[in-house]
Amino acid sequence: MINELKNHGYTISPGTLYPILHNMNKDGLIECTTEIVNGKQRKIYTSTPKGKQTLKKIITFIKELSQEVTHDFHPQH
Repeated sequence: MINELKNHGYTISPGTLYPILHNMNKDGLIECTTEIVNGKQRKIYTSTPKGKQTLKKIITFIKELSQEVTHDFHPQH
């Protein structure tokens, strides 16, 4: 996940990411399972129905906010 974020221009440390994931798990937005991959324990996070619904609400909010902020924006050519 850290590498994927980095590909999009975001730098985040494990010390920042894991508390966020822990809180999302605690809030019921994601579920965590553990798997062994190449002899190492890996945590696999998946979204819950509550998490998917929350994401839909956030996307709607961001779209509305973006439209309000850029409503009168006229880029100069």
